[in-house]
Amino acid sequence: MCNVKIIDIIMAISLRIYEENPNPREIEKAVEILRKGGLIIYPTDTVYGLGCDITNIKALERVAKIKGVKLEKSNFSFVCSDLSNLSDYVKQIDTSVFKILKRALPGPYTFILPGSKSLPNPFKKRKTVGIRVPDNNIALDIVRQLGNPIISTSIHDEDAVLEYTTDPELILEKWDNLVDLVIDGGYGDNQASTVIDLSEREPVVVREGKGDLEIF
Repeated sequence: MCNVKIIDIIMAISLRIYEENPNPREIEKAVEILRKGGLIIYPTDTVYGLGCDITNIKALERVAKIKGVKLEKSNFSFVCSDLSNLSDYVKQIDTSVFKILKRALPGPYTFILPGSKSLPNPFKKRKTVGIRVPDNNIALDIVRQLGNPIISTSIHDEDAVLEYTTDPELILEKWDNLVDLVIDGGYGDNQASTVIDLSEREPVVVREGKGDLEIF
């Protein structure tokens, strides 16, 4: 008899969740996968994102490996459900900056803010951190149920024309052996978030994407 070596292959679960009224039981399934160190692809108010529990080092390392970057030097954003736990990751900000955040979030923006000393270990040396509060009920419910932020990095497409994959079925086909769950929240957008640097108080547009710049 031949000795056959069995290799474990990740097969992603596909989960349909409706953004207008997410089913709590389906949200809990996603949260359980995150708590066990799994990786998920999830919808936001811009493009689909790849993420994991921000407190799980092994999961963070998996995401960094997939993206081909060193975890310590990655530019992953933190997806929060609101601004209530901002002080856990960001140094004290002044009133004018907080007013900008309140006015723009939830929304299609990533804000770069000065990082605090209480950042998770892999990000301790960061001077700044990107914060997202997407206007998408699926993403927000997952973070609320999990109890802490998840990281976010965009799902890029290798197509020369389209930068981002918008079809959840195509995302599942491409990422099936890399992640544990692909949430089908309907077609995504093909425009990333607008990135605003607020680390020096005055807003600086780092990347213009989805979202109205006139509010700044």
